[in-house]
Amino acid sequence: MSEHKILIVDDQNGIRMLLTEVFGSEGYKTYQAANGKEALELLQQDRPDLVLLDMKIPGMDGLEILRHIKAADPEIKVIMMTAYGELDMIKQAKDQGALMHFTKPFDIDEMRLAVGRYLKEE
Repeated sequence: MSEHKILIVDDQNGIRMLLTEVFGSEGYKTYQAANGKEALELLQQDRPDLVLLDMKIPGMDGLEILRHIKAADPEIKVIMMTAYGELDMIKQAKDQGALMHFTKPFDIDEMRLAVGRYLKEE
């Protein structure tokens, strides 16, 4: 089985560290980006299978990053993370191809299950 790659995009270092630790311990290869520019560079260098993408990132918001990801490769799975009940943004994200969203603080076990489920479909 090939090693799945997960790109974690969040401007909060604590969340990136937590997700890297959780998914790294499950055998996924993880990459981190603190902003949209880093995320898009990593996307080109090392195509991830799944992106965990925060909605609110300084400089380039999650929707803009999502558009770039889907334009680069529509097959990349994207799960949004949001700290707010931004229902209109969540709807836009789903319209643009995001699979689902988690509201922070999220249940890490639910996120692990969702990621595992989406990556098993490949």
